[in-house]
Amino acid sequence: MNNNHNNNVFWQHFRRNRLAVAGSIVVGLLFAISLLAPIISPYNPADIDVTSILEAPSLAHPLGTDELGRDLLSRMIWGSRISLKVGFVAVGISTTIGMLLGALAGYYGAWVERIIMRLVDVMLCFPTFFLILAVIAILEPSIWNIMMVIGITSWMGVTRLVRAEFLTLKEREFVLAAKAQGLSDRRIIFRHMLPNALAPVLVAATLGVAGAILTESALSFLGIGVQPPIPSWGNILTAGKNNIQFAWWLSVYPGLAILITVLGYNLLGEGIRDATDPRLRE
Repeated sequence: MNNNHNNNVFWQHFRRNRLAVAGSIVVGLLFAISLLAPIISPYNPADIDVTSILEAPSLAHPLGTDELGRDLLSRMIWGSRISLKVGFVAVGISTTIGMLLGALAGYYGAWVERIIMRLVDVMLCFPTFFLILAVIAILEPSIWNIMMVIGITSWMGVTRLVRAEFLTLKEREFVLAAKAQGLSDRRIIFRHMLPNALAPVLVAATLGVAGAILTESALSFLGIGVQPPIPSWGNILTAGKNNIQFAWWLSVYPGLAILITVLGYNLLGEGIRDATDPRLRE
């Protein structure tokens, strides 16, 4: 009953936030586009047409074509799949690592907490993007390496959030009662405490997807991310940079896609944060 009440309160406050609703609509549309890519894509994104090189937007090609005559709309649609895949897998990796380390630090404290938090401090000392560049330069550029590297270098914020939640939760009555019953630490952490610490993690994960998509786009733009011919918004932008003087559409449309996607996830994340934090409710 209490969970139903909390859910109702959450949705009431979430619906009042028009920007959050707009962000959720953007995210929903992106999901729909990526899932329906084989159906709604007008052309095969890899099809080369030497008779249609760098054509401006037209009825045949609504967003124009690139330097190989490939339809830009089709490549944008399929590129949304890559961006969302990178975002969710990378955030899944970082969230899993962050929750585990944060739970251990917050629950056990003492030397366990000191070691984990010093590791967090060390990781935060490195500029994340340059650390990713260094690792990718050593590894072979591929979508799987991109997802792994982004995930492994972005877990520190989740660790801090979960640790802070656990420091509060471990003094609550239900945790003390579980300890008094002789339940194992693993059961207390994963069955009793972690579910109650997920609200800030959900917000961080939502915002993290936007950051991962932006990082992937930047790496692909630099030529060390997703490699052609696989379409990615970042490597489409690279083609736009090389032809910006006479093919503006190659820069404008993927740039807008990245902007709208990142903005949508940020608005959704802020809306979830406001709806789950009683201090931020009106």
